[in-house]
Amino acid sequence: MHDIRAIRENPAAFDAALARRGLAAASPAILALDEDRRGKILAAETAAAERNRASKEVGAAKARGDEAEFERLRALVAEKKAEIARLTAEAAAEDAALGDMLMWIPNLPHAEVPDGADEQGNVEIRRSGSPREFDFKPLEHYQIGGVAKAMDFETAAKLSGARFVVLSRGVARIHRALGQFMLDLHIDEHGLTEMITPVLVRDEAMFGTGNLPKFAEDSYQTTNGWWLIPTAEVTLTNTVAGELLDAAALPIRMTALTQCFRSEAGSAGKDTAGMLRQHQFEKAEMVTICTPETALAEHERMTACAEAVLQRLGLPYRTIVLCTGDMGFGSQKTHDLEVWLPGQNSYREISSVSTCGSFQARRMNARCRAPGGKPEFVATLNGSGLAVGRCLIAVLENGQQADGSVSLPAALHPYLGGKTRLTAEGVLA
Repeated sequence: MHDIRAIRENPAAFDAALARRGLAAASPAILALDEDRRGKILAAETAAAERNRASKEVGAAKARGDEAEFERLRALVAEKKAEIARLTAEAAAEDAALGDMLMWIPNLPHAEVPDGADEQGNVEIRRSGSPREFDFKPLEHYQIGGVAKAMDFETAAKLSGARFVVLSRGVARIHRALGQFMLDLHIDEHGLTEMITPVLVRDEAMFGTGNLPKFAEDSYQTTNGWWLIPTAEVTLTNTVAGELLDAAALPIRMTALTQCFRSEAGSAGKDTAGMLRQHQFEKAEMVTICTPETALAEHERMTACAEAVLQRLGLPYRTIVLCTGDMGFGSQKTHDLEVWLPGQNSYREISSVSTCGSFQARRMNARCRAPGGKPEFVATLNGSGLAVGRCLIAVLENGQQADGSVSLPAALHPYLGGKTRLTAEGVLA
C-alpha cells in the first residue's frame, strides 16, 4: 500500500502523484483519519498511565484506613479501564478504516513515467524488425487454412462457452513448443529459476499483489474460497510474503509457465474473434524480488528478457512506456511490448513488464536487511515472458503463406522434431 509516514511528511507530493494518474487529492481524508486514530491511541496511553497510578494508590489508601479515598481511587481505576477499552476499540476501527482507504489507492508513478490521460499518451521507446511485405492479403490467425483445421472454437463453446478454444494437431504442438522454448530461454540464458506453483490461492495472496479487493470481478473464485490465478505473478511474488530476506541474496529471479484465468469482466465486446482474449490461457511469467535501489535496472533487464523471445522468433515488435493514465493499479513504471499482427495490420500487446517498487511488498510485508542495517521493504517486478496464446497468434500470422500453410521460426524447429512448417491441412511437416 502506501507509507503513512511519507504522506504525513509530504502530503502535497502524494496528492501531486495521484493527480498525475488523474485522481483527486486523498491526503486530507487520510490524514484526518490518521490524526484522529493517533489521538485516540495517545488518549488510551494517557488513561492507562492514570489507571496505573491510581492502582498503586488504592492499596495505600486502604492501609491507612481512608475508605473515602479508597473508594474514589477504585472507581477511578474502573472508569479508566472502561475508557481505555473504548479508545482502543475506536482506534482499532479507525486503523482498519485507514488500511481500507489506502488499499484502494493505486501505486504512485515513477518520475520517469510520461504524463497522459490514456493510451494516447504512451511513448514508443524502440522498434525491432520490419513488418513483412505480403504479396497477398494476410489473414487473421483463425482464418488461415492450416490453422482453421486445428483451432476449434465451436467445440470449446459446447464445452465451456465463449472465449475458449480447443487446439489440436500441429497448432497444439506449436503452442506447446512455444511455452517450452520460452522457459528454456529464461532458465538457460537469462538465469531465471524455474518454479511450478499452484493455480489456486488464498485471499491473502491475491491481496498481496493488488488483485484484491479492487479487481475481484476480473478473477474467478471457487465455492470453497480459493481464487484461480490471473497470472503466476500472484504465486511467484507471494513466495516472499511475510519474509525478512538477506539483502545479499537478492535479486531473486523466477519464472513459471502456468495456466491463467481471467473473467475479462471489463472487456465485453472486445476481441471476440479468434483467441486473442481468452478466459483461460497459458503464460510464461517472470518475477524479480530485489532491493529498491536496483529496481529500475532490473526493470530494464526484465524487459530485455521478454524482448529476446520475440527477437529469437523473428517477430517485429515495438516497446513502449505506458503513461500515467494507462498504467496498471500496482505499477510504478511499465513497459509494454506490442507485436506486429499482419492480419489486423496493427501492433498488439503481448507483454507488460512492470516495476512495482515497494507497493506489493508493503501489502505482503516482505522485507530485506543488509548486515548491520535496518529492515526495508523489497521491490517487486513482474512481466510476461510471454503470453503463449498471443505469441502463437503472432507466429501464425507472420509466417502465413498464400496456400494456407505457415512457415515456422527456426527457434522452434528443435521443439517440433525438426518440422519447419504447418501445412494447409493443419499438420506439421
